[in-house]
This record gives sequence, C-alpha cells and structure tokens, in this order.
Amino acid sequence: MSALTEAVRAGRTAETLRLVKGMTATERRTSLPELKELRKELRAVPPWEDRSERVRPALHLAGAACHTGAAAAAAWLAASDLRWRQAPTESLLRVLEDRDTGWLADVAHRLAQRPVSAQVPYDLMAGLVSRSGCEVPVTDAYVTGWIRHIGIGDGSWPRDGVAHRLRREPNLAALLGGLFTLSDFAEVRWLLGEGQGSWQSALAALAQEGSLDREFLVDACVARLLRGGGPTDHRIFLPMLTELALTREEERARIPDWTALSRDAVSPVASHAQAVLTGLALEGSLTSRQLAEASEGLLFRSEKKLVRAQLVLLGKVLSRDPGTAAELLPVVAQAFGHEDTQVQERALKLVERHVQRLDSTEVRDELAYSAQQLIPALRARAAAALGVAAAGPEAVYEDVLPPAPEPVRLEPAPPTPEEVAEEVGALLASEGDVAAFERALDGLVRHAYQDPDALREALVPVIANRWWAGDEHRQWPRTDDMFSNARYGLFNAEDGLELLLATLHGKVRTATLLDAVRRGPNEHECAHSGLSRVLDARLREVAYRLRTEPMPLLLATPTWSTGLLEPAELVDRLAEYRRLDSRVCATDFAQALLRVRRDDRAAAEEAAGRARALGTPEGVRLARWLGGTNATLPEARRRTKGVRILLELAELPELQDGFPQEFHRLGRPLSVFSDRWHCHHWNHGARRHWLAVLPERRELVAARILHDLADTAVEDERGAAVLPLLAESGGAAGEAVHLCVAYGLGARHQEDRLAAVDALLVLAAQGQLDAARLGTDLGELVERGAVKPQRLAESARTAAATGANATIGELLRHALPVPLAALATARPEAAAVAARGLGDLLAVAAECAERSGAHGEVPHLAETAARGGSSRLVVQARRLRDALAEEVAA
Repeated sequence: MSALTEAVRAGRTAETLRLVKGMTATERRTSLPELKELRKELRAVPPWEDRSERVRPALHLAGAACHTGAAAAAAWLAASDLRWRQAPTESLLRVLEDRDTGWLADVAHRLAQRPVSAQVPYDLMAGLVSRSGCEVPVTDAYVTGWIRHIGIGDGSWPRDGVAHRLRREPNLAALLGGLFTLSDFAEVRWLLGEGQGSWQSALAALAQEGSLDREFLVDACVARLLRGGGPTDHRIFLPMLTELALTREEERARIPDWTALSRDAVSPVASHAQAVLTGLALEGSLTSRQLAEASEGLLFRSEKKLVRAQLVLLGKVLSRDPGTAAELLPVVAQAFGHEDTQVQERALKLVERHVQRLDSTEVRDELAYSAQQLIPALRARAAAALGVAAAGPEAVYEDVLPPAPEPVRLEPAPPTPEEVAEEVGALLASEGDVAAFERALDGLVRHAYQDPDALREALVPVIANRWWAGDEHRQWPRTDDMFSNARYGLFNAEDGLELLLATLHGKVRTATLLDAVRRGPNEHECAHSGLSRVLDARLREVAYRLRTEPMPLLLATPTWSTGLLEPAELVDRLAEYRRLDSRVCATDFAQALLRVRRDDRAAAEEAAGRARALGTPEGVRLARWLGGTNATLPEARRRTKGVRILLELAELPELQDGFPQEFHRLGRPLSVFSDRWHCHHWNHGARRHWLAVLPERRELVAARILHDLADTAVEDERGAAVLPLLAESGGAAGEAVHLCVAYGLGARHQEDRLAAVDALLVLAAQGQLDAARLGTDLGELVERGAVKPQRLAESARTAAATGANATIGELLRHALPVPLAALATARPEAAAVAARGLGDLLAVAAECAERSGAHGEVPHLAETAARGGSSRLVVQARRLRDALAEEVAA
C-alpha cells in the first residue's frame, strides 16, 4: 500500500494534500487503481458511518489530483457517491493549481454542464474560472450556484445586501443573462425574494444608477414572461418588471408584447399586460386595430375578471370614439360564445348601446351570425337590437350526453403458459381491472391442470423477485404466516395471485391451505366483510384445489368486463366438468351463480332447460337459480351518523339459502354502526372486484361502500375512483347508488369529484339517473354540512360544461330548496355561515336554466332574491329567478 493510499484510508486530508502536491504526474497515475478500489469498497458502506465520513474527503481530494484527463477529473469531482462528504473547496483548488489554464477551464466548463441536482459547489467552479481566466459558463448549474452565492454567501444573510454583492460581480451582465434563461427556479426561488432587499429591487436600483443597462433588463423581463416557464416563475419576473417602473414611451414601444401577454400568459401577467394596454388605450396611444387585436385574445380567456374588464374598456372607447364601432363591435360579439352567460349579456348590452352607429349591412350580418352563440334567452334581444328577423321556433333543448359505456367481452384465457406468465407479471406490477385479473386467474387454473411443470417453468421470471420465492427452509413459516387465516383475509386480488403462485411453487403447506379453506379469515365485522370474504374464500379454495385436485377451468370467469356471466357459457362449463368427471369448486360455483345474467329472461329460461338436462346437482341448482330474478332488493332504511346520511339493509334470504357459509354475510342485515375501527379494507383497488361479486345488484355494493364515499366529502379522504365503475355496473340504481354519487360530487379532491361527474353522466346516459332524488339528497347533505356548496358547484359546473345543462339544472332545482330554507330561517349570526357557497350553486343553476331554457319554481328562491344588497348570493338568486320565469320568444 502506497503512502498516499494509507493517508487516504486513515482520512488524513491535510497529509493527502501534502503528498499529492509532491508527486509527479506519473506517480499520480500509478496511484489511481488503489484509489478506485477504495472507492468501490466505500460504495458498500453507508455514507453516514464514521469510516465513510472520515475517508471520503481525503479520497475525493486524492482522486481529483491523480486524474490527468479533464473529463475524468470532472467526473470524479462531481461523482454522486462522493457527494456526501467532499474535500474542502480550497484544498481542491490548491491541489489543481499547478495545471495549465486550458485544463482548468475545461474542467470548470465540464462541471458547469452537470445538472443542478449534481450539487457541484459553486465556489469550486468559480475558483477554476478565476484561475483559468476563461469565459464564465452560463449554465443552469453555474447560475443557480451563483444565485445561492449572492443570496447566502458564507451561510448567513448578507448584511451588505444583494445590490452591493451584485456590484462586485465582474461577470454580472453574462450571469444576469443566465438568470433570465434559467430553466428551473425550484432551488433558488426563495432566495430571490420580494419587496425591499430582494433581487428585483436590487436590479432596479442598479439600473437606476447606471450600473446595469435598463433596456436590457426590460427586454429580458418581457422576453421571459413571453416565454413562460414554471407555474410560479411569473412571481419573480413580474415584480421585477414592475420595479423597473416603465415609462409610457417604453410601454408604447412594446405594444405587440403586451398584446401577446394579455392573450396567452398566466392570469397575473395577463392582468398586468391588460392594465398597460388599458392605460394606453384611454390616452389614445392605441389604434382601434391594435385594441381589436388585443381584445380578440382576451375575450376568449376563461378568467371572467379579465373579460369583463376588457368589455368595460371597449365600452369606454366606443363611447369616446363612435367611429370605431364598425371595427370594435364584431370583436365585442366574440364574447357571445363565452361560457359565462353574464359575460354574454354584458357583451350584448354593449352591442345594443352602439349598434345604431353602424352603417354597414355586412357588419350587422356578422353580428347576427355571432348572436347564434348566445343562450336562448338573449337571442331574441339580439335580433331586435340588430333589426333582423328573429329565428324560427326555438328547437327544444336537449342535453348532449356521452354515450353510455358498453361492456367489453373478455377474451378467452391465454392459450400458452408463457402468455399466462406475461399477464400475471403485468398484474403484479400494476393493479389491473377485473377482466385482466379473471383472465389471468382462469389461465393459471387451466394450465395448472393441463401441464403444471410447463406453467412453473414459464413463471420463473415472474416469481424471481417475489418475497416468498427464496429456497431457504426458514421461508416456509414466514410464507405460511402471511397466507394463513390467523387474523385477516387477503387484502386484494393481487394477494390472491401471490397465494396461487406460491402454492404452485410449493411455498405454502397443504395443511395451511386446508385450514384457510375450513376456517376463513378471523376478521372484524365491518360493512365490507361480506364482499371481501367472497373474494377471499374463492381464491383460497382455488389455491387448495391447485395443490390437491386441479380443476380444468373456472366456472365464475365473467363473460363481460363488468363481471356478468352469460348463462349459456356457464352451462357449457358445467357440461365440460361432467365430461371430465371433475368435482366443482363450491365457492367458484357460488360466485358463478351471483354473476350469471338473469335479466334476459329468454336466454335464462333456455339455459335453465339445458342445465337441468345435465343431471348434475350443480345443473339443477343453476336451473332453479335462473328461474328467479334480481329484482328483489332488501328493505333499506336511512340513518344518520354525525353529518352523514347512510343506509341500513334488511336481511335478504335469497343470498343465504343454498350458498356456502362464506357467502351468507351478503344476505345478512347491514348496520351503519358495524365496527369500522378495525376495518383493514383500506385498499381501494379491491372495490372493482367487489362490484364483480354482485354485478347485477350494485345497490348492495353501494350500500356497503357508502361510508367510504361519505368520508371523501366529510373527512377529505380519497376513494371515489370506483364511482364510474359503479355507474357502469348492472342492476337498479337506487338510493345507495345516488347517495354514493352525491358524496363524490362533494369530495375534497378534484380527481374524486371528476370521477363522480363521470358516474353522474353515465347514469344519465343510461336513463337511470333520478335527478330529483340526487338533488334532494344533495340539498340535505349541504344543509347538514356533509357536502360543501363550493365543491358541489365546481362539480356541477364541470358536468354542465359537457352539455348536460338540463340534467344539472334539474338536479340543482331540487338541491337548492333545503339550504335556501335553512338560510331563510337562520338566525342573523348563522345566516353568513348558511349562505357560504350558495351563491356559487345559484350561479351554476342560473347558467343551466339560461342555456337550457328551463322554467319552473324553486321553493324559497323568491325570498332570497328579495333580499337587499348586492351580494353574490342575492345577485345570483335574482338571476336564477328571472331565468326560470322568462319565456323565450319564438
């Protein structure tokens, strides 16, 4: 071992520096292999251990000195495994100072090209630049380091201020150019600050005293705002621009820039640009053509505040200069297509006020054509104002609903073991849907029956990294414990796949599998237990049969993606079991009965006849089952629990008689006071499989997950992603389904609200949405405080934007009376709380009524509209009252 390596291993940094300074280039190169070997050793040692903490700085220093190539030296200096404890920057600069300037410049630029995440010390890069005399590298890493250096310096906030430090920077112009082109400010945004003492105020001061080119700063700010960037980058450059306090002359010189920013920039920047353009327009510095160009983009923005401000400006210009009407009124008419009907009305009032100044028939025709975008209630006014014939009888408004999703037929089970392995691997890597899971499950069962050795060989790559796949003898107890029935069932369907794979490869004892089948999970009772236990029991019995008596196929594999099974297919499978003289798996057959389609009476009766002819107990049972229907639902009772409205279900004997013990909970009474504290069904992905347990009785599933959906609104939890699947499932959409959707519409998280909107639209497209029922439930939930009006308003607005104005209007017409009545009877001190968010709901309801032409009355709306003042609540109540009362002229 060389003296250098010994010093490095001992962590003696000062001695390492002394030794390498006295070595020749050849001696340094000779030492590299030992240093690289030491580096390899340290990679296996956690960086926070004493040995690593002590050795790494010396190793970092020695390696940098011993590399003679610039690329290799830069790679060593910036290595991620040496980043935890680096050598002091001053020592690194000293050990490299004898290299020629070209080499130092090369290393400096290579380090500067590293990503910001490499965390190359700025002092090191700047020291190399200074010693080499090279041009400063304007890269993200270098500029980010420079900003940190200016802002923090030696670790404390600089007393002499940012402006003073910037004055001392010799490469200020070049580095400022890098600041304006920096791609990501996440690391340094907090350093730039705002207000007095910030970079913005410092740069403005330097520009005022002449230390910086003011025109360069203005141009760079505007260019960066035009370019955009991160979602909050404007918080840096917009204050910088305002600090520079542009003169009117500077603003006039950049009219095209303000126009572009007002059209396309983020809202705060667009607002600033609009304010600049407004000032120029009012003082006469904008031509009508320039104003029209700016307005064309602004009037299409979604921010109502910007659109209304632009209409106000256009009105002032039109009043001051009537000659601009021919050029500006067609621009005003572009707002006729705005999503906000109040904006439409403002634009129409502006046209009504100035249309008499038009001499051009061509412009009037253009306005008349644009007026077709107005809501029905405003079109007649537009026709009268323009002096054109009113349109013919207004077509009856119809909602534009998305097509109801069609279930997808499952493909046959994978034909080869290799394809089964591929699908199983994909399911274990990410949660798949019911169709993918059932196909893979059926494929495992079929190929385990046909050629288990070939199946195990194909599954080798899939199980290579599974936790239970080790060969050690100790693995057996651990695997048995995880898959046993000691306390819990399988958490989800993917756990079931793990159990089947472990069984196929001999990692679970037969006695454990038999015990699990006999006893089942010893879980706490909760609302989900019935659904989860069916899935659990079926998978455990299938695993036991794989070990003891493989089955030729699964009976319960669905025909459709929703979980439904065609009766003819089930009869064919039972016939195959009879032909092969195979014993039916009890839980698999019971699940098949719950999945088999019974609503198609002709198909059910034909299949019943064939099943009876099989002469097997299962055939007779199936024939008897197909003779019934799914119309029977247990009696439901509404109960309240805190602010929640929940449902209790009475007993349903049909789901107990003749079914295995594990299925009986599906037919037992459901109480809202079941113990949920010990419920372990936290995996939301399992819910899609619960829906496939009872694909034609979604009310039974909805009642069992209703508390979870309530928590998305009341407790701000996640979990409404199942709603679209619930809506696509079969059976009656009753009280439980509608309450689930109601809670989803008031969920805390936007993704959950969007899922609820999807479910609502699917139910509407299927003709199964009861808008009166859902609206009444929502009104009660809003009044109780379970659903916040603002969240409901956002969901309703999203649904209406798809073209479902009549549906949402009808829903809100039934939702509003209860909270409006509560507002009318509330004490003054409680009225403000009761009114919170109701204005938003009224606004959406009014918009839907205006667009759909709906009429009618909303109880207690008149009292709210008759209140004094101009609050949003009162204004929108009057708007809704007028919209519902106004007859659209033919």
